[in-house]
This record gives sequence, C-alpha cells and structure tokens, in this order.
Amino acid sequence: GPILGSLITETAAMTICALLLVSKFFRLQPSMPLRYATLGLLFVHVSIGGTLTHFAAPPVVMVAGTWGWDTLFMLQHFGWKSVLSILIANTAVFLVFRKELASLRAPDSEPGSQQNGTPASLIAAHLIFMGFVVYVAHYAAMVVLAFMFFLAFVAATRRNQEDLSLRGPVLVGFFLAGLVIHGRCQQWWIEPVLTSLNPTELLLGATVLTAFNDNAAITYLASLVPGFTDAAKLAVVAGAVAGGGLTVIANAPNPAGQSILQSHFGTNGIEPLKLLLGALMPTVVCVLIFLLTT
Repeated sequence: GPILGSLITETAAMTICALLLVSKFFRLQPSMPLRYATLGLLFVHVSIGGTLTHFAAPPVVMVAGTWGWDTLFMLQHFGWKSVLSILIANTAVFLVFRKELASLRAPDSEPGSQQNGTPASLIAAHLIFMGFVVYVAHYAAMVVLAFMFFLAFVAATRRNQEDLSLRGPVLVGFFLAGLVIHGRCQQWWIEPVLTSLNPTELLLGATVLTAFNDNAAITYLASLVPGFTDAAKLAVVAGAVAGGGLTVIANAPNPAGQSILQSHFGTNGIEPLKLLLGALMPTVVCVLIFLLTT
C-alpha cells in the first residue's frame, strides 16, 4: 500500500491504506499499543514509499527537476532502501504483536462478508482517470481538463458514488503553492545552516526538522542552496522522508490518514506523543538503512 505513493501520490496511497485498515483491521478492536504501532508504520512508510519514482511524492518533486533526478536514480538511491525498511519494520511489529494478531476476531454481531455493490465499470473508470492524471501530471491544463471531466462523471454516476471531499487536497495544494512562492524568502538563513553540516548531520537534522515542518518544505529549502554536494542532496532528502511519520504535520498526507482513523483512537483522537512513540521504531530503521547503505 505505501509503495503506491510512488505512482498515485502519497495522499492517495494514505487514503487507500487508511480505508483498508478501517475495514480489515481496526474493526477487530486491537489493543491501543497495536493501534499506535500500526499507525506509526502507516505514516512512516507512506512517507518513504513515495521515493521509488521522481514524480509523485511532494518532497521528491520539489527537488527532482532542480537536481536532475529521474526514476532510475530514485530506485538506485532510495527505492530499494525504502522497500527494505518497510519489510524490516513490518516484520518487527508482527513479531512483537504476533500473539495478539493471532487472537483477533471479528465481533459476533458483524457479518462475515459483505458484497461490494460498486460496478466494475465504475472502478475501471476511476482507475483510468487516476492513471491519466499521473501521466499528464506536469501539464496543468490537461490535469484541470481531466478533473473537470471527472467531476462531470461523478455527478452523472452519483447514485453509485460517495461524496467528494475536496477540502484536504485543496489545502495541500495551497500549502505547496505557498511554499514555492515564499520559500525563497528563507534562503538567507537556510543556506548557511545546511552548508555547515556534513551528510550524516544533514540526514539526522532533516529527520528532526521534518517533525516540526512538512518534509516538502525541508527539501524545497535545500534545493535553494547553491553548490550542494551530491552526498548532501541524498542525505537531506533521506532525512526528510524518514521523519515524515513522527507527527501529523511531518508529511502532507498524514492529516488525511488522521481524519479517517482518529475515531478508532478513543475520545481524544490520535495523541501526538503516542504517535511519536509508535513511529519511532520504523523511523530509526529507515535512518539506519540510509546511513549504512550510503
């Protein structure tokens, strides 16, 4: 699921994974530690799962054009490391909670299975729209045209559609637009800070800073620094994506996952400290793999 972020954007991957967790996992009423461990895996792995290509994840898109990175480059320097991190962290959580996972059962009052009433043709149409937008993602006029056709399609098939929620995507879009417009105003202080750090310090520093800023902001500001070495570029992007699950604000898709899942975390919703603890292990795994393989 998180690796889909390299194809259909991280926000779409987050939404799909969160909805699957609601229907297949959280309805089984796991313990709260397992819920936060699962949430930490989701947030961290969606953040690093977008690094297999150069065109989908915002923190990568912000630098790929400026630094000349393509999909092959991303696969060689980030993609396989991200997949390895995902496999290791998921296996570790499975081993820790294996007894509880084996004991989970659906409530007796819940039907064993439900038929999906969505027509296959409708699902195929959504996939076609999504694939077309990914293909023409760098041509704004084509994206807007496809979106207008999609809105008309949803209106015509409203009987089999869920209501569209555009608030989250629009806010993310405004954030990224504002970052591009106003980011250069931060160059005066970010340049001396970043150039004074070695690659290891950059990776660790970017991981920590990302917890308090969106990771796309970190990579965009790094792209404004002239004369950045190749090692420094790799380090700052690695740190930015590794820290993308530590807080809700660390990665743009996290609020989408929060809105879908927060009702399963008690009356207070998702608590920041518990999220940090749940995301700490997969974050450390990712950081260590990037450090040891660079």
